[in-house]
Amino acid sequence: MMTHLHAGLSAETTEKARLELNENPDTLHQDIQQVRDMIVTRPDIGFLRTDDDFILRFLRARKFNQMETFRLLAQYFQFRQQNLDMFQSFKVDDPGIKRALMDGFPGVLETPDQHGRKILILFASNWDQSRNSFTDILRAILLSLEVLIENPELQINGFILIIDWSNFSFKQASKLTPNILKLAIEGLQDSFPARFGGIHFVNQPWYIHAMFTIIKPFLKDKTRKRIFLHGNNLNSLHQLLQPECLPSEFGGTLPPYDMGIWARTLLGPDYSDETEYTLTYDALHVRENCGGGGGDRETMKRSQSVVEPGTLRQTDRETSTPLLALD
Repeated sequence: MMTHLHAGLSAETTEKARLELNENPDTLHQDIQQVRDMIVTRPDIGFLRTDDDFILRFLRARKFNQMETFRLLAQYFQFRQQNLDMFQSFKVDDPGIKRALMDGFPGVLETPDQHGRKILILFASNWDQSRNSFTDILRAILLSLEVLIENPELQINGFILIIDWSNFSFKQASKLTPNILKLAIEGLQDSFPARFGGIHFVNQPWYIHAMFTIIKPFLKDKTRKRIFLHGNNLNSLHQLLQPECLPSEFGGTLPPYDMGIWARTLLGPDYSDETEYTLTYDALHVRENCGGGGGDRETMKRSQSVVEPGTLRQTDRETSTPLLALD
């Protein structure tokens, strides 16, 4: 039976899920239930959301391998439990998250790439370290992904990340400590139910190369193979992402990227500083803008990983050893 779980998917995407992700509409409910049945094996983790839609995105992210799916689901909640400070006020109008969004972290292109993947862009040099902590930028990226991953098409097609390092200074780079880079890798690679089809570095200076060498051991083989260092060669980028999908900053045919567009999408047309939006908000305007299907408020309510105000507040990660202490 085709159930609501396949509602809103194009025939093409349904077929892609079958071919690439081993998704079988006939056994979907069993697959979900088998993952749910494993939850009792980890009483140390609070699984705050276990509905069908939620578990399904983890199955898709791990090609329906149930053990791997469960590992990712456990990791997702464990990461949130271990980093309570990051998820304390995990909502669009948290001052830190909002500042990062307003500064374009992340940028989200409206046009998908030729494979239907959503393109996220980061202009590294826009990181004003007096305004945004690295943690807030990471939170803004994770929150954006939470909203985008509600769209089943993106659960199947996945994401592309382009990081433009032009004008990213050595001084800025020295703030990228191994600890916070590890945090980002854990949060994105090991604990989030998204498929990343490619991570593209553009215009990276030598010290970003050095940084990349240092973080390599934390990357899975699969992730490593998907990181492309293009330098200033946009042709090699265009071989993987068609210029029709890219703004002019990346030699594409689209107009220059408007930094505030994603923040405005998330904060909503009626946004004012008084409006209390959290992930329990009526994310309907966002869903319309992201092409997500309907979905009632109840399921949206549960999608926020709220943890009790935490006792585990960690020491500020941003003060640990710099990665490149060459000052």
